[in-house]
Amino acid sequence: MNIYDTYEVVIGLEVHTQLLTKTKAYSGDIAAYGGEANTHVSVVTLGHPGSLPVFNKRTLEFAMKMGIACNCSITKVNQFARKNYFYADLPKGYQITQDKTPLCTNGYILIGEFGKEKKIGITRIHMEEDAGKSIHDLDPFYTLIDLNRAGTPLIEIVSEPDLRSADEAYDYITEIRKLVRHLDICDGNMEEGSLRCDANISVRKKDEKDFGVKVEVKNMNSIRNVKRAIEFEIKRQIDAIEKGETIVQETRSFDGINGSTKSMRSKESAHDYRYFPEPDLPPLIVTEKMIDDVKKEMPALPKQLMHKYIEQLHLSVYDAEILTSEKNVSLYFEELITKTKNYKSAANWIIGPVKEWCNTNAKDIFEFPLTTNHLTEIIQLIDTGKINFTIVTQQLFPALLNEPNETAEGLAKKLNLIQQQDSSLIEALAEDALAKYPEKVAEYKNGKKGLMGLFMGEVMKMSGGKADPKIATKILEEKLNGG
Repeated sequence: MNIYDTYEVVIGLEVHTQLLTKTKAYSGDIAAYGGEANTHVSVVTLGHPGSLPVFNKRTLEFAMKMGIACNCSITKVNQFARKNYFYADLPKGYQITQDKTPLCTNGYILIGEFGKEKKIGITRIHMEEDAGKSIHDLDPFYTLIDLNRAGTPLIEIVSEPDLRSADEAYDYITEIRKLVRHLDICDGNMEEGSLRCDANISVRKKDEKDFGVKVEVKNMNSIRNVKRAIEFEIKRQIDAIEKGETIVQETRSFDGINGSTKSMRSKESAHDYRYFPEPDLPPLIVTEKMIDDVKKEMPALPKQLMHKYIEQLHLSVYDAEILTSEKNVSLYFEELITKTKNYKSAANWIIGPVKEWCNTNAKDIFEFPLTTNHLTEIIQLIDTGKINFTIVTQQLFPALLNEPNETAEGLAKKLNLIQQQDSSLIEALAEDALAKYPEKVAEYKNGKKGLMGLFMGEVMKMSGGKADPKIATKILEEKLNGG
């Protein structure tokens, strides 16, 4: 047996989510990403003596949305705390956070294949502020400090140690990112630092009940790198144990270039931060009305939409996963299915030509030039036999993209693409096609039924692709079978 197969990994994730509020958590400073360094600051952000924090109500609303989406209990009486530590990009010398009373507790999310999901517990979701940013690669001699990010509102989502593989961790963060995007509380861009993940990883023999010594890995700027870091760390820890070495509790960073982790420092304990109640902010009281008001604003979440598309619309799991992967795709599809009952065709158009256009042009679906009315007309034209799918994809669809002010049917008529449904004309074309291949007709009548494609192709060619395939097929069958 492979030695690695005798071990089990235990993983817990801490996901820091930067909230899309217009201003910072405890001041009126702009909270937008970017901007010239150290311009989104004030005396509050800079920690000047005598400056006082004022809580941003939107932070609470966004945090509650995530808590509700994660099936959490909402804490009614919330205390703020100071988390004390020194770092160059932390002007006050502490972060305002929540220690003893996290806003959201005892929740869960589901990951994995539809119908076979695994429940991953959420220990807590608490509100806090972000630190600034230390920049190490712009100057060969100095570290540069940009405090634009300092004070930006965050929620930290802490999972239970329920994850048992790098793949499960990948699925978990993917689901978290889906949720925050559907809720419009975070853009989920790990590359810009608005979604950051720390992984707590330990290994133990499969027959052991106690957890091993956990190692925290930081500095992962993509979901793929979280998976890579965990895979490396699992192997590193098992190799160390097999050599008789002791795993120490520490914080490690991940190097995305070579795919390895390296030690940064010994892991701090909670008491190292000297948490104590924030004296400048009163307790935050959450009422049932506040919770109900937030619930009323909640959109349909990805898992809810998955159930709807699979169980009510009878779409495949594959279709449902793609349609719920991005909020704007879901919204576009939701609007489309209010106008057509051909749900499968609606899904196919979005997953196929529409997504292809978006990917090719690096655009969001809300920048797609055709409205749901255009797609509804296209689906109806195909369903009623006025135009065939091939002509639509090859000619009508590209033409509509260039002339989005036209209606689908109007442009089809202008381009002379409407299918020919005159039976007498199609019959004449069928007779010409059969007369062109008398020997093939004989072969067909002797059992080579696959030759129907040849005759159909000839009819479509002579009609310029406009003969109604259903009518043409019926006429050809009648003539070939002696009808």
